[in-house]
Amino acid sequence: MAMQDRAIRTRQAILSAAAKVFEERGYQAATITEILAVAGVTKGALYFHFQSKEDLAEGVLSEQDQQLSVPERACKVQEFVDSVLLHAHRLRTDPMVRAGVRLTLDQRAEGLDRSGPFLRWGDIGRHLLQRAQAQGELLPHVTPSETADVVVGSFAGIQSMSQALSDYQDLMERTSSLLRHLLPSVVQSSVLTSVDLSESRGAKVLDEILELRRQAVAVQEPAGVGVS
Repeated sequence: MAMQDRAIRTRQAILSAAAKVFEERGYQAATITEILAVAGVTKGALYFHFQSKEDLAEGVLSEQDQQLSVPERACKVQEFVDSVLLHAHRLRTDPMVRAGVRLTLDQRAEGLDRSGPFLRWGDIGRHLLQRAQAQGELLPHVTPSETADVVVGSFAGIQSMSQALSDYQDLMERTSSLLRHLLPSVVQSSVLTSVDLSESRGAKVLDEILELRRQAVAVQEPAGVGVS
């Protein structure tokens, strides 16, 4: 178990170092040597976990999605909004997510398949909007897959603009504004009046997820743990 824990920590240290280098330098300019220096691990340790720079980049791209599912909501439009605002908040606060987004949008990253995050986010949005449609929350003309793609593409542009203009400091404001502009053409007005689109919503959702995790861990701990 100790060896397994050490391997997990080493892998995470390598991914964190790769994320830092990819975010700062982009995919093409980043080197394995620089990632090794930042991670403070041997070349053998890195190649045990990742076979190439492309493999490292794929690891960072998938890591940004790490199991932070929004709790289920009765209103599926709110659940959809929460997913967007949570991602925006993590983009502002989590270097791994920032690196993943930079890689996703890096048009000079030759040989790297950047389609994964776009497809995953499109699938998440489509699934939630289909459920919203089934509950009568959407306007009659809406096609969930089309709307999901519009939101994913629009958010990609909004976050890129925010990064250039304010280093993501205004991202929550811009994302909230994007949703306020798009959703009236998609969602029944009677539903939209009760949906929280506020700039602080992403942080609240993350706090809720982390609290649910803490509660789950506390329930799983056997009686007497921590008692001397």
